[in-house]
Amino acid sequence: MKSFSESYKAAGVDVTAGYQAVELMKKHVQKTFTSGVVSGLGGFGGLFELDLEGISKPVLVSGTDGVGTKLKLAFLLDKHDSVGIDCVAMCVNDIICCGAKPLVFLDYVAVGKNIPEKIEQIVSGVAEGCVQAGCALIGGETAEMPGFYPVDEYDLAGFSVGVVDKSKILDQNSQKPGDVLIGIASSGVHSNGFSLVRKVFDIENADLNKTYPTLEKPLGETLLTPTKIYVKSILSLLDTVKVKSISHITGGGFYENIPRSLPDGITAKINRSAVKVLPIFDIIAKEGNIPERDMFNTFNMGVGMIVSVDKADVKNALASLISSGEDAYVIGELIEGEEGVIIC
Repeated sequence: MKSFSESYKAAGVDVTAGYQAVELMKKHVQKTFTSGVVSGLGGFGGLFELDLEGISKPVLVSGTDGVGTKLKLAFLLDKHDSVGIDCVAMCVNDIICCGAKPLVFLDYVAVGKNIPEKIEQIVSGVAEGCVQAGCALIGGETAEMPGFYPVDEYDLAGFSVGVVDKSKILDQNSQKPGDVLIGIASSGVHSNGFSLVRKVFDIENADLNKTYPTLEKPLGETLLTPTKIYVKSILSLLDTVKVKSISHITGGGFYENIPRSLPDGITAKINRSAVKVLPIFDIIAKEGNIPERDMFNTFNMGVGMIVSVDKADVKNALASLISSGEDAYVIGELIEGEEGVIIC
């Protein structure tokens, strides 16, 4: 007999809706299962068996993040099947910066009202993100919180764990002046800076179907484009050349994220003319009258990842990334200095 409480339902929490949501999401979750998955949905913890073949000293690498106020776009457009990709991307793209392979993912969805069909849409996106990242969705939590969230809104966060052999953890201290920086194109705004985006467009009152000559899709769809997941491309690159460091360009843009992957005394010199700025960023800058430095300090500007390699490895690194379907190109170099980042 299924658990049920009429009193709890009267308080706004319908546990039967939770059961229905789980049944609807099962087919999406199961497509993410890899060989290490031991348990299915419904237990108190997700079980995963580590395959340590070829790994002498395993190190677990974890990452957690959410989608942020980009969710407001999903609410306004009533489109919920892509924000889960963002949630996965924000976690796994961080993990691979250490050289680790993501293994498992768990999500947390907090809702004002549990509408099973909407939960299914959200989790379908999470599952798609896991498929793109090659990791398994082994568990999660849906919390119905009436009175805390509006009935038509929710929050979404996630957590991922990966593994890397200790000897293969990327060593940012191996970098030196003359090393080359390769940029990998983003798919759009990704999942950062949306508080500013919402302010610029007055998003709650904006015409999200508005079109611009430089955009392939209407404004709302363009902004909701899910964050690109780079896991498989980066893992292939790591098998091809010696990568010295990787920067995931998220909140804080170039000025905050690139220095995180640099040793003391080394500065990243970015060739501004080389950066392939996506049209949406030109529109944001113009509509909001935002200085270019603030743009590079808030958004990815069309570059989702930056990898550092020796000058001798540039050709092979670019070939690997391009063969993986990435738009990759030289974006700058490392020089002596304490500035962290110079864009010129």
